[in-house]
Amino acid sequence: MILLKEETGMNEKLKDFMDSRVNDLVPVLEGAVRNLDTDSLLKESMLYSLTAGGKRIRPLLISAVLHDLGRVHPAELHVGAALEMIHTYSLIHDDLPAMDDDDLRRGKPTNHKVYGEATAILAGDAMLTESFSLIGKAPSLTDSERLELILLLTSAAGAEGMVGGQMLDMAAEQKKLSEKELENVHRLKTGALLTFAVEAGAVLSKAKSTEREQLRRYARHIGIAFQIQDDILDVVGDEKITGKKTGADAEQGKNTYPAILTMEGAKKKLLHHHTEAVKAVSFLKDPDPILRLLADYIIQRVS
Repeated sequence: MILLKEETGMNEKLKDFMDSRVNDLVPVLEGAVRNLDTDSLLKESMLYSLTAGGKRIRPLLISAVLHDLGRVHPAELHVGAALEMIHTYSLIHDDLPAMDDDDLRRGKPTNHKVYGEATAILAGDAMLTESFSLIGKAPSLTDSERLELILLLTSAAGAEGMVGGQMLDMAAEQKKLSEKELENVHRLKTGALLTFAVEAGAVLSKAKSTEREQLRRYARHIGIAFQIQDDILDVVGDEKITGKKTGADAEQGKNTYPAILTMEGAKKKLLHHHTEAVKAVSFLKDPDPILRLLADYIIQRVS
């Protein structure tokens, strides 16, 4: 059984939910790679990063939407695995010397440090394309649901989403961004996949249009909150816990919320986005919904 690292003050209900879903998700991820008819070193490189741990927040959001709306769907884990593959490929590529040039990820050497840059690039490429195969093969989806999920993920992961945000982030190095400009970077770089997660949960749940709009609003706010907490941890986090080098953003001249707003201002902004996220899911019947607990966790996490 895979258990998440204990986070300070983590709600027991949330921890049980996260542990349960991650234990179900990991075999789907591993199976998707092991069943590929391809080079063994490529599969080893893919599995190295896919099984390196992490919070699995994005697939957990899909599961949380289904849970909080009282629905179940056989495709939940397949869509979650597809999203986790997209996220993991982006981390492999972000860590490359041409991008962020990081040596550590989740407390382990980055993929290219173990397998070389060429294999790391190909492992990321393979995960990107395999993610769409997972949705294509996912059970119990109608044709319209399958198409909608693929189109939503294409938009979230590509030039209009995560990749576009990464490009803006790189272009802004050594420049001073306004708060609005920084928010736009992370709305795409971080927020796009989080928004896809709740949209996917909504598709699988057959959520009403009003519910989907509130879920999108929730995702927008937790996306910014997630990034602010990341920026704060880059300044004050414990490297042994975060698994990443502290102060890397400042070394690379990156724009961060503490740098633009001061640490106090960043913390105030963090609480603002948390409050707005919680308001967005106030329509849920459960008085203690997983989505609210995840919002709490995002601003309290230490890694």
